[in-house]
Amino acid sequence: MAEQLIAVAVTDQGTIAAHAGRALQWQVYLVADGADPCLAWTLDLTHFGCLHEWHVRGDGDRHPLHFVDLAIAASAGEGVRRRLQERETALLTTSETDPEKAIAAYRSGNLPAGLPHEKACNSQ
Repeated sequence: MAEQLIAVAVTDQGTIAAHAGRALQWQVYLVADGADPCLAWTLDLTHFGCLHEWHVRGDGDRHPLHFVDLAIAASAGEGVRRRLQERETALLTTSETDPEKAIAAYRSGNLPAGLPHEKACNSQ
């Protein structure tokens, strides 16, 4: 794996955000073989800069999450996933609520699946 940058969508309480597209806060971790994840920086997005707005604008501009290898949230729409993947950023969803536990589960190949996008959208 070498080094990866993993961004996790978070709420104000520090738990994993329910919806990648609407998340305004992201914690970005540097993850290297044999080392614990290290919080490298945080992204605080405006409403205009959230993934959903970026996706529906469809203007082709890069998004700050294009600089990470992997993004994690509780749910995400297929359009956002596809558009991030075009720039080689994978987006995974999980029912895990703790960012560092989610990263550990991903690294061990045991990341619990997230909610279907429609369910997460309806629960907000």
